[in-house]
Amino acid sequence: MPSTPASSSSAAGPAAEPPPLLKAENLRVHFATRNGIIRAVNGVDFTVQAGETLGLVGESGSGKTMTSLALLRLVPRPAVIASGRIEFEGRDLMTLSDREMQDVRGKRLAMVFQNPAYSLNPILSIGDQLGEIFAWHEKLGRQQALDRVAELLNLVGITDARARLRQFPHELSGGIKQRVCIARALLCNPTLILADEPTTNLDVTIQSQILELLDELKERLGMSMILVTHDMGVVARMADHIAVMYAGRMCEIADARTIFHDPQHPYTQALLSSLPRVDRRYSETRRERLTAIPGRPPNLAQPPTGCPFHERCPEAEPRCRAFVPQMSEFAPGHTVSCLRRGSPGIPVQ
Repeated sequence: MPSTPASSSSAAGPAAEPPPLLKAENLRVHFATRNGIIRAVNGVDFTVQAGETLGLVGESGSGKTMTSLALLRLVPRPAVIASGRIEFEGRDLMTLSDREMQDVRGKRLAMVFQNPAYSLNPILSIGDQLGEIFAWHEKLGRQQALDRVAELLNLVGITDARARLRQFPHELSGGIKQRVCIARALLCNPTLILADEPTTNLDVTIQSQILELLDELKERLGMSMILVTHDMGVVARMADHIAVMYAGRMCEIADARTIFHDPQHPYTQALLSSLPRVDRRYSETRRERLTAIPGRPPNLAQPPTGCPFHERCPEAEPRCRAFVPQMSEFAPGHTVSCLRRGSPGIPVQ
């Protein structure tokens, strides 16, 4: 008798998890200098699922911004993407021609840059520079493009949008400029936005407004987001998953709750120890001393041997100088790069 097909989905087992929206594998960005090769991004792997926010965190110089620029294939010269695979919406972006990449960049994959004063063209009005982007991607006329720009300016909370079309960047406040940059990123309804330190140089009140706006737009428009920041407080508020970078490498990736309640890598623990806690009573926080991470980030032109964090790590052992730890699964959905947490190591040559 022939076999009978399963009568229910439960009999067939749990449904397979959908493929990630973005998957980076072995991504490397190098600078050639007179002092040797600087490995700004040194073999990182991570994924972003549809609809989620990934927080990419670490100190200045850890490789966060260079990683996000590599995803857009916009690394500044003399940097080059030395290797890696960037799979986005089922296509490897590293195999696309420059023209094909232009169609992806800004339309499906967009970026909110760190400093709006530098990313807006000072000699073009807001309407001209945003309208040109939309008209190029959508092959529309000037008036249709301006209508779309005005619509987006309204969406990001800019009042009197039609009048703003005629203004130049120097006529706008820092907060309004950043809202314009967010509107620019949203012009073509991208599926993934890269937000690189989107609240830098803004006062605290405006920072909060910009973060609320990004979170609201992400939910309303069904986008995914990579939020690049050095501020653990920001990712606590915004991120579903967190990837912690140090010296061009990933050192820990997990969901946000795990990172904050069960961090495993000593660097992640150090970052959290330097963050004020508002979830404790005053009497507890008064006794708790915030601790600075000792030392300084390594010089990537002359990086330390072994684990890049060992010179600042309170748990360092002799083997940490002799082996380079690799990312490995510490628990389901939680990967760590630390020899003391069971990660395999590659001997230093």
